[in-house]
Amino acid sequence: MIFKLLAIFATVAGGAGLAWAARRGWLGAALARADLAAWVAKAAFGIFVPALMFRSIAVLDLRALPAPLLVAYFVPALFYLFAVYLGARRFAVPAHPAAPATRAVAATYGNAVQIGIPMAAAMFGAEGLGVHVALVSVHGLLLLVLATTLVELDVARHEGGSSLAGTLLQTLRSTVIHPVVLPVLVGFAWNLLGLGLHPLADWALQGLATLALPLCLVSTGLALVAYGLHGDLRAAAWVSLLKLVVMPALVGATAALAFGLDGQPLAVLVMMAATPVGANALIFALRYGCLQAETSLAIVISTIGFVITAPLWLALLGQFGA
Repeated sequence: MIFKLLAIFATVAGGAGLAWAARRGWLGAALARADLAAWVAKAAFGIFVPALMFRSIAVLDLRALPAPLLVAYFVPALFYLFAVYLGARRFAVPAHPAAPATRAVAATYGNAVQIGIPMAAAMFGAEGLGVHVALVSVHGLLLLVLATTLVELDVARHEGGSSLAGTLLQTLRSTVIHPVVLPVLVGFAWNLLGLGLHPLADWALQGLATLALPLCLVSTGLALVAYGLHGDLRAAAWVSLLKLVVMPALVGATAALAFGLDGQPLAVLVMMAATPVGANALIFALRYGCLQAETSLAIVISTIGFVITAPLWLALLGQFGA
């Protein structure tokens, strides 16, 4: 597990090194002037992440999804995202209309792939890994669709000039025509129609999808150089605390008390919720030009903090027989 974390830090450090070299002009004058963090984020969000989302949904065996476990995880997760969003709107005056939704994504969307998958495989074996992968398969769909809807509604409301119906129509259009939501919707339609993927198309999509996760980590490193560790430390620490402690506590309590889960299924859900802030939160922040420094700082703080909180959660789960 520690080597996986070190590999993640190494990839982020590679992105930081790339940005530093570009700033010093070692990669040419054009790159010295370019905003590499925004450029890589646009490439990841516009090409590679959509390929990952579409292929993941298009080839997914929908009948094999453990529906009760999905409900037990995503009911509290979606409620939690909305609650953090409302709290950010109420208690922190947003300098940007996208700020509340951006903070909500950071406090909810975990690094369920780069950290979550090796953790699930090491701790819970093949059966637990299967549950974790099922959660990951709809993780982005549900959380990012809700967050995108909220942020687009806030942006449309901020810009004004439209009636309520016009604002809702604009929000719906912006939410659907979105580089994450649209490929997911098309992927579901493709899957339900049973069209399948030609081997050539599957190979091409898989190649693009393979680059999505490293690019997200590299963009984190680029953002650290572009925005520095000068984000709002207090806000980033609060976001990290919400992600590492509050969210897994809520998911665990809801899954155990409301859905009667225990044992390994409960442990998988709690540890999924306990993963640190994911790189997609920074991609989200970069897309809307809001809280980039704070989000990149929250990724660093929460990933380091996860080394401490993960064993504590595992020990606590062990006390309850999970």
